[in-house]
Amino acid sequence: MNLYSIETGNFKLDGGAMFGVVPKSLWEKTNPPDELNRIKMSARSLLIEDENKLILIDTGLGNKQSEKFFSHFSLWGDFSLEKSLAHYGFSKDDITDVFLTHLHFDHCGGAIEKDSNGKLSLAFKNAKYWSNHDHWNCAKNPNEREKASFLSENILPIEKSGKLQLLDSPKDSIFKNSPLKFDILFVDGHTEKQMLPVIKYKNETIVFAGDLIPTVGHLPIPYIMSYDTKPLISLEEKASFLDLAEKNNYLLFMEHDPNNELISLKKTEKGVRLDDSFTLKTYF
Repeated sequence: MNLYSIETGNFKLDGGAMFGVVPKSLWEKTNPPDELNRIKMSARSLLIEDENKLILIDTGLGNKQSEKFFSHFSLWGDFSLEKSLAHYGFSKDDITDVFLTHLHFDHCGGAIEKDSNGKLSLAFKNAKYWSNHDHWNCAKNPNEREKASFLSENILPIEKSGKLQLLDSPKDSIFKNSPLKFDILFVDGHTEKQMLPVIKYKNETIVFAGDLIPTVGHLPIPYIMSYDTKPLISLEEKASFLDLAEKNNYLLFMEHDPNNELISLKKTEKGVRLDDSFTLKTYF
């Protein structure tokens, strides 16, 4: 097995929304905002090469939305999914599986592309697309709070393609014997049944942190996004997960932190905090 960090692009989000009730004077120490109170975010995917499979975890925002849409998110940097794949000698046609942690547009927007005539199609034409029954139903019938994040143009073309694979949500928090050869941690605080891959790699356990812990600045338990639909559930899930991760020396792969790709944890008097920061390349 080989792992590759895929930088799909960077964007910005309102710092207040990203940290909820936490005062700006606290969160700006780790996530400094710009003049419009927006903090820098990455959309970092993870590529797993395992025998005959090439599995992409999340796809970033993509590029099919309008200029007006993207103006709200102040795209920055010169990363793209295509360039990142090419850097490792791959193309979109090589991907066998696209695993979507959840269907908010910044995680699945790159799964669907639009041609010059406005026709929507799969960006990864040879791949199966993975979600789960509960989350898919939630995304197709969104509540008012998440409606702006679940975009039909990112969801319906996958369903119509016949390439959609829906997992059953487990009774246990860890889904064993995944057909994708990694365990899955299901969490419900951010959105219904977000799926976080738990990967065994070179004698280490790596957890794709997704939106359970968006950035290093979100490691303190009360630092929870306003985007979370069930913040008290997020609180419980974070506390339980960070305790487990620290005790078992898990490494966290950070999807949204532009400055930290892979981190280790340590226990302090204030709780579980950052121990060290690496890239996949420097650590392994």
